[in-house]
Amino acid sequence: MSFKKSFTLLLIGLGFVLQGQALRIPLNTNFRCSAGREVSGVDIEVKWNAPGVKGREGKIWGTDIAYFGTQVLGYGSDVESPWRAGADECTTISFSEDVTINGSLLKAGSYAFFIELQETGAELIFNKNTSAWGSYFYDKSLDVLRVKTKIIKDQPMVERLEYVFSNQTPDGIDLTLNWEHWSIPMSIGIDSKKVILGHIKSEMTGELGFDPPSLVAAATWCLNNNVNLEQALSWITMATNPSLGAQKSFSALGTKAQIMEKLGQSAEAKKVMEEGLAIASPIELHQYGRRLIAQSKIDEAFEILNRNYIQQKGQWPTTVGMMRAYNAKGDAKKALEFAEKSLEMAPDDLNRNALKRDIEQLKQGKLLPR
Repeated sequence: MSFKKSFTLLLIGLGFVLQGQALRIPLNTNFRCSAGREVSGVDIEVKWNAPGVKGREGKIWGTDIAYFGTQVLGYGSDVESPWRAGADECTTISFSEDVTINGSLLKAGSYAFFIELQETGAELIFNKNTSAWGSYFYDKSLDVLRVKTKIIKDQPMVERLEYVFSNQTPDGIDLTLNWEHWSIPMSIGIDSKKVILGHIKSEMTGELGFDPPSLVAAATWCLNNNVNLEQALSWITMATNPSLGAQKSFSALGTKAQIMEKLGQSAEAKKVMEEGLAIASPIELHQYGRRLIAQSKIDEAFEILNRNYIQQKGQWPTTVGMMRAYNAKGDAKKALEFAEKSLEMAPDDLNRNALKRDIEQLKQGKLLPR
């Protein structure tokens, strides 16, 4: 009696009946892998099974392993199929927000990822069917995006197929498939302002919409990025409304005034800024004056820094403010006068050393960088 027959009889004797089932023993052949990255609030994740070169160096690309164009794969599949960009189940890639792939829009979602290879380039394919086995049952009608990319050859040897993130910025990241001596990159672009603004708007509809510091932060972000200003004005108005439990501050009122200015409400903006200046600390006035200089609003900056100097009776750091104000006006002599006054009251070595360098430059009649 054969081993197979006796084993079957044993199972029946133990009360087991196996119908249409197959034993699956995990094999350490193709590594199951995943890689993810968050970029400006966008979650990106790629999952793949990583085949190895396994001594086939020089026999990967353009062969049945990673073939050019499309191929009928058989085993019940009779469609022309692109390469599955991995092994076993189809490779998948997901995005929590809309992105661009090499400049072309791809909506948020999860996609099967295939590559149609050629000798000198490739076409990246994003397909709706994420549950297929490889590309055996590929359906071109389910493609969401096809976009061309380059192939980089003669790279250092990579034994196991890998996907690697690199070159991250607030507005995107590169994702590259590396295997054997080839690399196939894609550039993932992100509209970071749109994504972050969407997140802020969502947060402001919850309990944070009643929190003055959060309202100020949301409005300030909109101001700094010059977006959503009408709603930002509504947020900052609530944040500075005492009847809603808010406490007015120079920072909040300054933000409100700048938003109103951008919206063309200049007269109202001036009143709000005056209200803020009346409660500003010496450091806040000093920093505001420096910001105005950076914005090339020299006369306004001089007025603010001079006001601070008079109100604080020449105390530190108002003398530094006057040095900067006269320097911005192009008056190196007066700037030097206030630099020397500042050196006498500098609170630490860091400020003293910086002022000494400024004094040397001003003595030569050279203006300081703004």
